[in-house]
Amino acid sequence: MPKIDRTMLGDIDVFPDRATADEYGLLCIGAELTPWWVLAAYFQGIFPWPIQVDDQEEVLGWFCPDPRAVIPPGVMHIPKRLQRKLRSGRFRITSDQAFDAVIAGCAGPRREQDGTWITPELIEGYRELHHMGFVHSLEVWESDTLVGGVYGLSIGGYFSAESMFHTVSDASKAALAVLGRHLVEQGFTLWDIQQNSEHCSRLGAIEMPREAFLAQHAASISLDVEFGEIDTNINSHLLLI
Repeated sequence: MPKIDRTMLGDIDVFPDRATADEYGLLCIGAELTPWWVLAAYFQGIFPWPIQVDDQEEVLGWFCPDPRAVIPPGVMHIPKRLQRKLRSGRFRITSDQAFDAVIAGCAGPRREQDGTWITPELIEGYRELHHMGFVHSLEVWESDTLVGGVYGLSIGGYFSAESMFHTVSDASKAALAVLGRHLVEQGFTLWDIQQNSEHCSRLGAIEMPREAFLAQHAASISLDVEFGEIDTNINSHLLLI
């Protein structure tokens, strides 16, 4: 993973005080999804999320919500049924082998929502960050077919999970389970999921006050941690959860 510090990002104080975010966590709107702008945001615990104004015009929002949802390292709860499926070897899980396919899957239509927040501009921005080594994907394979995945951004010992998808039952859950164990083994100390959900709560997600999150975030990004590689054909112990 490339190393990054504040001096590499130029003027990152273009964002308002994070404590001024509104009740929805929206801090400001505008700017561009250039790699260095996005890195400057994540370096401060801020993330981009396209939003619609008046149900028509789409603008780029930058968020720092209070509270912030995280999955504490090492406490992820894996249901027994999923444990059995992982141990069965039905899924093979890799990293950074099919990023474009994973983010395309995450951007696809879903039964529970209209449209997608993963815009073409966002895809291109995160693709650049993937080529730079900051954004990573996990792929879930059934035989030679991609059936699920997750992608996210890492800086130091901080990992922000952005989105996931599945085409068969439990595929995205399998990706999260292996990701959680891998992050612990690599030395990551903060796994940010931004906003909580019923599904993530069942896996062990909690909500942290923004001030506490930002303090832990500052400590995490300063760590010398590598994301590394995953291939459960080689790292089979990652499936023994």
